[in-house]
Amino acid sequence: MEEITEVSGEIMTIPEFTSAEEFLTELRAFEWVYQFHNNKFTESRMLEKMSRFAQEKFKIRNFKSLYNDYLKEIKGNYSIMANYSNFDGQPMELITGDWEADNDGVKRTTSSEVQIACCHPIMPIERLINIDTGMEKLKLTFSKGKRWREIIVEKKIVANASKIIDLADYGIAVTSDTAKYLVKYLSEVENLNFDELPEKSSFSRLGYINNEGFIPYVDNLVFDGDLNYRTIFNSIKSCGDRDKWLDEIRAVRKYSTAAKITIAAAFASPLISVCSAQVFFTHLWSSGSGTGKTVALMCAASIWADPLLGKYIQTFNSTQVGQERLAAFLNQLPLMIDELQLNKGKDSFNVYQLSEGVGRSRGSKYGGIDTTPIWANSVITTGETPLISVSSGAGAYNRVIDIECKSTEKVIEDGLKTTSIIKNNYGFAGKEFVTLLYSSETMLQLVRDYFSKVYKELCQNDTTEKQAMAAALLVTADKFATDWIFGGGDSLTIEDISKYLATKSEVSLGERGYKYMCDWVSINANRFIRANCTSYDDRESGDIYGVLDADKAYVIASAFRRATEEAGYNSSSLLSYLKEHGLIETSKTKRGNTQRKRIRGVPTECVFLILPNETDESDIEDLDF
Repeated sequence: MEEITEVSGEIMTIPEFTSAEEFLTELRAFEWVYQFHNNKFTESRMLEKMSRFAQEKFKIRNFKSLYNDYLKEIKGNYSIMANYSNFDGQPMELITGDWEADNDGVKRTTSSEVQIACCHPIMPIERLINIDTGMEKLKLTFSKGKRWREIIVEKKIVANASKIIDLADYGIAVTSDTAKYLVKYLSEVENLNFDELPEKSSFSRLGYINNEGFIPYVDNLVFDGDLNYRTIFNSIKSCGDRDKWLDEIRAVRKYSTAAKITIAAAFASPLISVCSAQVFFTHLWSSGSGTGKTVALMCAASIWADPLLGKYIQTFNSTQVGQERLAAFLNQLPLMIDELQLNKGKDSFNVYQLSEGVGRSRGSKYGGIDTTPIWANSVITTGETPLISVSSGAGAYNRVIDIECKSTEKVIEDGLKTTSIIKNNYGFAGKEFVTLLYSSETMLQLVRDYFSKVYKELCQNDTTEKQAMAAALLVTADKFATDWIFGGGDSLTIEDISKYLATKSEVSLGERGYKYMCDWVSINANRFIRANCTSYDDRESGDIYGVLDADKAYVIASAFRRATEEAGYNSSSLLSYLKEHGLIETSKTKRGNTQRKRIRGVPTECVFLILPNETDESDIEDLDF
């Protein structure tokens, strides 16, 4: 159908064309625009009209550039129009000012030199405004050969000649010689086409954003985050048959409590910020293989994304900085890590730092301070050993729910069958869950109220508040996942989760340190002089650690420090705890945690450690002989 437009009250009809070849080989389109050349404003408007007609009807994206060449042909070198981009396969046509932009690259000629900005096609195509930070970025497209590629870069990079060189890593031909010209070209083209370049909202992290919704389940938004996370981002989608996935996960939840807890942990992640709770860990471990812990982790991942290892689930071997940035990218979606024992060394997995939900302030490679990463997600891990050790701090111990997967109690009944189903059917439940969660303020308050009720009940048990908080999140998440998705009413109960929670004494680092030192005294009893010993012949040869009495051990201070530090405890912190709880005797007249004791006639600084006094010794077998 012919395009009709009105000019100065006169109806003007765009010529009819039957094909792109006819449009390009005949001059009718160019002549139609040229008839308005006596009125520059009208000519520009009609040129825009014909350019859009060519693009929409025949996908010709360089009509303005062709019209410019037409003018040069009929008027010699003189042109009343600016240059336009004229790249083969370009996504759009842009004014390039005095830059010549064609398949040979981008350059301009001055009276003294030819300035080469780039030796291949390159152009900006979108401005992106991050809805979370307000930061503006620019999407560039470039072609080397036949294929067009895209990259999203911060404006501060394309505005600085010393920084734009970094784009060479992504395939753009920029050098220290051409960098300043590339900066000028991109800046001028962006400004000349300000109204033509589309402006889109973008995001660089997942999770809920006020007035927008839960990312990535919001339409018309562009991902502008770290390219290293694109694989994870692309894995968050639905695939296959929802009913097949649902039937299998129902069976998995019914088979074992450990699997039900793992799946609940994946649903619990978005509840952390809703309930003003803290990051917590769910760790499945077993010394052997074949228990199904990795398959359970894959089931949890299938709630949100493609569960294949290396897609959403990570096998972790990264620095603390990498851990923080990944957690901040996921933000409210669960962080899942398989085979955590692979991550060793000085930058090993830091439970306490990740559980804080806030990263460290760090300098930017371009100067200044990087945005401090923050996150509020659950962390689900697997490994061959517990995530925490006997010497782990209370802060780390508090935030971890350790689940031992025994060979006699498999987590997944048929791992091969479950894997074959969920790797082809996944990604439905997560979107449904957060859609209902954020459907209204009333719904959010309902979830908060249920969480508070369960939390208060758990706090009545012999566990810490942080352990109760993590458990309450799991119970709450599974309750609403059951109501909204699974059905059946068999949600996780307080009794189910309680057996996996650490007691207050287990969490206390001081209590664990005290028990360790009591055990250490028993193990090294032959290194202690008996308090009632008067004959040197009864004393063991070699190092002496102190004096052993019926109800206390006088441990030489240096031996005490060495023993505690080797076990991973801080000796000063442990002594402070022991003194506060009356587990060591200290001088009433002098400050400090040690007293002097004469050992082999030498006055020696010792820790006067009070040993446990068992009131009920019916089950204790005396092996002191």
